[in-house]
Amino acid sequence: GGLRLSQVARAADGTRKLVFTLTEGEAAGGSVETVLIPIVRQQGLRDRLTICVSSQVGCAMNCQFCYTGRMGLLGNLTTAQIVEQVVEARRFLAQEGERTQLTNLVFMGMGEPLHNTEAVLAAADIVSHYLGLHISHNKVTISTVGLVPEMRSVVARSRVQMALSLHATTDEVRDWIVPVNRRYDLATLTAALEELGNSSSRSLLIEYTMLHGINDTLQDAHRLVAMLARVNCKVNLIMFNPHAGTRFQPSTEEAVTAFRSALVQAGMVCTIRDSRGDDEMAACGQLGNVGLAFRPSPILEPPEHFR
Repeated sequence: GGLRLSQVARAADGTRKLVFTLTEGEAAGGSVETVLIPIVRQQGLRDRLTICVSSQVGCAMNCQFCYTGRMGLLGNLTTAQIVEQVVEARRFLAQEGERTQLTNLVFMGMGEPLHNTEAVLAAADIVSHYLGLHISHNKVTISTVGLVPEMRSVVARSRVQMALSLHATTDEVRDWIVPVNRRYDLATLTAALEELGNSSSRSLLIEYTMLHGINDTLQDAHRLVAMLARVNCKVNLIMFNPHAGTRFQPSTEEAVTAFRSALVQAGMVCTIRDSRGDDEMAACGQLGNVGLAFRPSPILEPPEHFR
């Protein structure tokens, strides 16, 4: 498949980041990162892992708070290169003498998975095939910034779980921090979510990164409740993981707690994702090497009242 393990970074919480150099394909010479995240269960059991795989080298979506987005897109991975991240991770765990099982797979590494849909769906099928890597379909999650036609296609063709990176409750803010919103605005996205969440028995996962003073007010929480009122979903609030050169700050603990309470009181299922691996730049939104960028993506001007 053309991947070579070139580096391993270990974070204090047990998260590990595997850096692979690509030796063939359209992104040859680039590198991608795969993250192994312990699933901490009752009594502190850590016998399972989530593997977070990359689907592209860099990313074209240019979300403003994400480090990978600063790189621009260097190329797509092949199906084999996506699957090989899982195979190599298993080999790595065996060499470490670990008996931990990889039970969950998330396409939340580098890249927009639905910008490389065919390779991603083929990889998801191989990984979840009973002769493949034995990860059940409902433990495979594909995350997207909201490419609506591709979302429809994935739900029609595959049994995997879908996650949407929402991150804002107004078009003004989302146009800025998730610029693909200029193509598929919140009304379009919400209509698609209502249709997809109800047409299939699956519950969608809505991901929302908490950014201080930008999308973390109680007004935002109330708008989110209204927006998702008819969507079969659960909401995952994500702690923002800063990286060099970012203008964004994480929300305060008080703001996150108040935001979550507003959602829960409205009857929504809402979890808070702790930051994992952030001391080794292995956390959500921190993957990549901007030094490799041919020309870094533009930093966009914020709306007037955020300046």
